[in-house]
Amino acid sequence: MQTTVIEGIELGPISQDIMKNQATVNIGMIGHVAHGKSTIVRAISGVKTVRFKSELERNITIKLGYANAKIYKCTGGICKRPECYISTSSTQKPPKSCKTKNCTGTITLERHVSFVDCPGHEVLMDTMLTGAAIMDAAILIIAANEQCPQPQTIEHLNAIDVVDLNRVIILQNKIDLLSREQALENHDQIEDFIKDSTVSQAPIIPTSAQIGCNLDAILDYIVNYIPVPQREYDRPPQVQVIRSFDINKPGCKPSDYKGGVIGGCLTSGYIQAGEELEIRPGVLEKVKGKLVCKPVRTKIVSLFAESNVLKVAVPGGLVGIGTELDPFFCRGDKLVGQVLGRPGTLPEVYRELSITYHLFEKLTAQMPALGKPLAIKEQLLINIGSSSSRIQITAASKDKASFILATPICAEIGATLSISRKLSGHWRLIGAGKIEKGTSIPILEE
Repeated sequence: MQTTVIEGIELGPISQDIMKNQATVNIGMIGHVAHGKSTIVRAISGVKTVRFKSELERNITIKLGYANAKIYKCTGGICKRPECYISTSSTQKPPKSCKTKNCTGTITLERHVSFVDCPGHEVLMDTMLTGAAIMDAAILIIAANEQCPQPQTIEHLNAIDVVDLNRVIILQNKIDLLSREQALENHDQIEDFIKDSTVSQAPIIPTSAQIGCNLDAILDYIVNYIPVPQREYDRPPQVQVIRSFDINKPGCKPSDYKGGVIGGCLTSGYIQAGEELEIRPGVLEKVKGKLVCKPVRTKIVSLFAESNVLKVAVPGGLVGIGTELDPFFCRGDKLVGQVLGRPGTLPEVYRELSITYHLFEKLTAQMPALGKPLAIKEQLLINIGSSSSRIQITAASKDKASFILATPICAEIGATLSISRKLSGHWRLIGAGKIEKGTSIPILEE
């Protein structure tokens, strides 16, 4: 496996130097609304991902939620799999010894994972697709006390097809609410649902987040079933912006003012405090009647993962990037969809794209209104990485299309994208595509 050493720190997804402070594997928590995604995350990590007032009032996830957890293993003692696996929050001190009576085993850190808690509500599908873009693996939660599949269970399974995830774990949650016979009947429904999909071989783990049933089995599968992601540390860094904040409290003194904070996910490379970063597309404006973009440059003041301060940040989890930016530009997630990288290394910014695409066959059969071919002048929604934009189709065939983007996007040729169509006022995922070529807009350097 590739190893890179920066400032005495070995970079790698299972490097102890990195894992002690930062998550290195992103696991998406997907499934229908109220099936228990956030509860599972809290049971493993001790962190509530439902944090915003509107989320707490409705008991659903609206924004992408992030929670990091460390997974430890007891080795050399009396503990057997899966009981040998335990988890703690990212910031908790490592356990000094095994809590099992008479066990003299050694506790070792096996993984530091970041759970990406995706909204299950159909209205929030574009937010879920943002999460799918940065997942290394996924856990699909299906409530055992409801008929399988539910609408967003189908759409979320389609969404992970878009990003070609090769490892998915299925949790049959809430088994404490029904009898053995009912649980077996629901298990058969799940197997029937996945039999012709890309996750047909995925393990199905019966569990109950509320009473902690089989949590150790989930940890076992995360460590032993999900492969260690291969990272490209020698490539220029790219950061997908997922959040942005103004951390200054109202009324604070100008001398105490701090720059804006960006919450992002590295997809390649690494970044360090003190580096200069470029933000694309940056500021969009018209010059002599033509749309241009002005990338913004800033310096990294600090790096952190949850409350852990980082010297070096690598792919994995949500990384907080303290900057010298005017906090006004970061307030209220204004920078979501932007891409960060070293100056001069980022992709072009495109206003028009040509793609190859396919529609999801199961969806076409179940909902003909969503499965009709793309049509010229039709308005759709696309997601590329953490960016989303409405588009208008300018040319279309069975498997190729061209379109104009309402909001220019910084993206690589060859990048995958998702396509959504509006039905009854809601955007519904209908297919996936790959960028073949595009028409970029001029970039004005400062």
